[in-house]
Amino acid sequence: MRSSHSAARVSAVFDDPNLVASAGLVPVMRLAERVGLHEVVSERVRVPGSVGANADVKVASIVAGMLTGADSIDDLGVIRHGAMPKLFGGIRAPSTVGTFLRAFTWGDARQVESAAREALVGLVRQTPVLAGADERVFIDADSTLARVFGHAKQGAAFGHTKIGGHNVRLRGYHPLLTTLSTRQSAPVVAGTRMRGGNAGSARGAASLVTETINLARRCGARPDRMLFRGDSAFYAGEIVSACRRQGVEVSVTVAQYPNVQRAIAAIDDDAWTVIRYPQAVWDEAGQSWVSDAEIAETPFTAFADDKNHRVAGRLIVRRVKDKNHPDALFPVWRYHACFTTSTLPLVEAEKTHRQHAIIEHVNDDLEHGPLAHIPSGVFAANAVWLTLAALAHNLLRAAGSLTSAFHAKARAATLRRTLINIPARVARRARSITLHLPTHWPGEHDWHHLFHATHAPPATS
Repeated sequence: MRSSHSAARVSAVFDDPNLVASAGLVPVMRLAERVGLHEVVSERVRVPGSVGANADVKVASIVAGMLTGADSIDDLGVIRHGAMPKLFGGIRAPSTVGTFLRAFTWGDARQVESAAREALVGLVRQTPVLAGADERVFIDADSTLARVFGHAKQGAAFGHTKIGGHNVRLRGYHPLLTTLSTRQSAPVVAGTRMRGGNAGSARGAASLVTETINLARRCGARPDRMLFRGDSAFYAGEIVSACRRQGVEVSVTVAQYPNVQRAIAAIDDDAWTVIRYPQAVWDEAGQSWVSDAEIAETPFTAFADDKNHRVAGRLIVRRVKDKNHPDALFPVWRYHACFTTSTLPLVEAEKTHRQHAIIEHVNDDLEHGPLAHIPSGVFAANAVWLTLAALAHNLLRAAGSLTSAFHAKARAATLRRTLINIPARVARRARSITLHLPTHWPGEHDWHHLFHATHAPPATS
C-alpha cells in the first residue's frame, strides 16, 4: 500500500462535530443499561458529600472510557470527543471522575464491588456470557503484581513475582482476582480485592472465594457442580474448608512438602500412566516445553494435623524427566502435585487442573488494558478502579458472547479493535439517530448482530 497523493496535497483538520471514533460504545453501553448498571450503582454506592452525587453516570463514564482502552484518569477524556454528547448523556470530565474516585473510602469501595457483582448477575441472565453454568462452573483464583513507580502511592510496596522463571521484587500493588468460567465460555471476573504490594498471595482469599461461590449460585450454578482451582499459594486450610463447607470441589496445586514427598514415593511404579499433551506445556522449573509426561494418583488427606481443616481427597501427580540430567543412568524425575476432592477420572482431573491457567489470560487482558497504570495515589480510589476494570472486562466479554462464537472467546484487545473502536458519522433525522460506519468494514455482519441484540425490544413476560 502506498500514499495516493503527494505530501503537499494532504492536510488534516480536527473540525467535524459529527464523527465518533468508538461507535461500539453504543451497543455495549446499551447492554449496561439493560442489565441495570445505573440502578444498582445508584442504590448501592453512597459517597458522602456533593462529590458523590450522580454516582451512576460517573461510574458509567469510567467504564465507557475503559472499554475504549483508557488506562488512566486523563485518558477518560476520550469519551467527550466529536458527536459523543449526541449519543450519550451524563458524560463527565476526567477531572470530575478523578475527584469522585479520590473521595472513596475502603467501605465505599466495597459498595462498588457489590454493584459490580449485581451487574454480572444481570449479564449472565441476559446474555450467554456464562453458557453451560448449569453443567459445570470453574472458580479460579489468582493474584498479580500491578507495578507502580510513583512515590505517593498509598499501599504500594515491594512484592515477589516471577519474570522469566526468576523470582524478583517489584514495587506495586498485589490485587487478587477470582473468575467464573465454563467449558463453553471464557472467564468473567467475579471478584476483586485490591491489596498492598507486600500482601501474601492468599491474604483475604477465603472471604473472596466465599463471595464468589455465592455469586456463582446466583448465576445458576449448583455447588456440587463447581470446582475451585488455584496454585500452591491457595493451598490453605481456610480456603479449602470455605469451599468444602458449601459443597464445592477443589483442585489446588501443592508444594513439595515432606508429607507430599512421602505420598509420591509410595506410588507403585506400575501406577504411572503415560500421557501426551495435544499442546506442549511450559515447565517453569525446567524452563522448557514438555510434550509428554506420566501421571498417577494416590489417596491423600490435606491438613491432616489440623482437625478444623482436615480434608480427605487424592493427590494427582505429574512427573517429567529432568532436562538437567539427560545422561543419568536412571531417569531423574521432577514432580508436580495437586490436591483434589473431585471424582473426575485421573487423566481428565489432571487436564482440568492445568486449565486453571486460563485466568492468566484475564490478568494479561487487564494489565494490558485498564490496569496498565494504577492511576491514583489514594488506595481506595485504586480499589474502585480495579473493580470497574473488571466490570468493563465483563461487559466486553458479554458483548462478545452476543456477537459470534469467535468473539465469545476472543481476547480483550481483539474485542476493543473489532467491536468498540469503530469510527462512525452521526446523522439525525426525524428525531432518530443513524450511525454511518465505514463500508467494507471487517466483521460488519458480526457488529450488526451485536447492535440488533442490544437494541431489540425487551422480551415480554
